[in-house]
Amino acid sequence: MNYANPDALVSTAWLAEHLVAPDVRIVDGTNQLPGSDLDPKEAYAQQHIPGAVFFDIGEIADTDSLYPNMLPPPEKFASRVSALGLGDGSRIVVYDAAGLVSAARVWWMFRYFGHKDIAILDGGLPKWIRDDHPVDDKPVHPSRRHFTPRVHNFLVRNTDQVLANLDSGREQVIDTRSAARYSGEVPEARPGLRAGHIPKSLNLPYPDILDPEEKTLLPADALKRKFDALGIDLKRPIVTSCGSGVTAGVVAFGLYLLGVENVPVYDGSWSEWGSRDDLPMEP
Repeated sequence: MNYANPDALVSTAWLAEHLVAPDVRIVDGTNQLPGSDLDPKEAYAQQHIPGAVFFDIGEIADTDSLYPNMLPPPEKFASRVSALGLGDGSRIVVYDAAGLVSAARVWWMFRYFGHKDIAILDGGLPKWIRDDHPVDDKPVHPSRRHFTPRVHNFLVRNTDQVLANLDSGREQVIDTRSAARYSGEVPEARPGLRAGHIPKSLNLPYPDILDPEEKTLLPADALKRKFDALGIDLKRPIVTSCGSGVTAGVVAFGLYLLGVENVPVYDGSWSEWGSRDDLPMEP
C-alpha cells in the first residue's frame, strides 16, 4: 500500500536536490510547546536549512484571542506570509526542529488559506542533519510575494460545532494528546485547564504515527493500522483535536497521506474546551 497523496511528503534527498529551485520556498515552522524550554527563534538563528524563513506560529495567529495559536484573519496571514516571500505559485516545504510536530500546523494553515502546493519534510531538521545535509546561520531576506487567501472553512471546527457533534455523532473526534493527558492522569501544563477529554473522543497520540527513532511518518500500511486499531472509519468524517491546535495537524496530515483530504482541526482544542466549565468532559 502506497500513500494516496505522496507529493505532500518530501525526503531530505529530494529537498537537497531542489534546494535552489526557483519555485521552492523552505519554511522553518518550529514552535514552542508547553513544558519545553526551546526558543524557536533562537534555534532558527543558530541553525536552519539554507534559505529557510521562520514562520512564527504564535505571532501569525489571532493574538487577540483568549486561546493560543488560533487562526488569524485572512488579511493578517496574507500579509505575514507575503513578507516571508511565500506567495501564489510557491512550492512550499515546511519542517520543524523536532522531526514532525508544529510543521503540520503550518501545513494545515496554508491549506486552510487556500494554498495547496505545500509539503512536509519527512523527519524534519533532525533527519536533514543526520543525512549530512548543510545548515547555516545566515539571515534570510526574502523578496515579498503576493499571497491570495482563499479560506476553506470546512478545514476548521469551532467549539459550538464540536459540542453539537456530541449529539449528532456525525464526526469522529481524535484527540492527539498523550494518553496520560487524555485520561486526566496528569495535569495540563497550561494553568486553569481541567484534566480529561471531550466526551466520545478517541485517543491517538501524535507520536504513535511516527517512527520512534527517525521521527518520519510510518509507511502507509502501518499508518492505516493505527487508525484501524482505534476503530476509526476512514470513510466517515473525522476531526482532530489536541492541546492548542498544533499537534492535531500531525494526525490530520497522516490522514491526508492516506487519502482523507479534508480533515478539520478543532482550532480551540483543549485550551478552549478545558478552560470552560460549561462544557462536558470525561476523565
